[in-house]
Amino acid sequence: MEIKQLNFINLVELNAPICFVEGPLKLCFIAGHSSRTDVEKILTNDFRTQVQNALHNLKIALQRQSMTSENVVRTNLMIVNPNQDKLKIWEEEAKKVWRNSQCPTITLIPVNRLLFFNMLFEIDAIAVKHEYC
Repeated sequence: MEIKQLNFINLVELNAPICFVEGPLKLCFIAGHSSRTDVEKILTNDFRTQVQNALHNLKIALQRQSMTSENVVRTNLMIVNPNQDKLKIWEEEAKKVWRNSQCPTITLIPVNRLLFFNMLFEIDAIAVKHEYC
């Protein structure tokens, strides 16, 4: 694949960088998104709310590249001390995002702690779109 353009941007309001590669396919590599933003630095202690907010931030990052959740082909989930309740919450929230399409491939990475003290969830993603779409 011939790379026409390689770009790095930092979405300050989401506190996460994005790299996108344009060629015959547009590839978008989205760094870990939590429910934290630079605008509102407060993290709730509620796992479901953190998942919802992180998915919302992911949606914003995708929109900046003219993409949607349907373009996401790969995700990594970082969950602090995962258990069945947290995995059930993730599944319920993921079904809301990927309603009309299959959920992308997922790797769960159990962690003891994330960057911020009360951060419980983080997601990163790879999205793909044909250049002419």
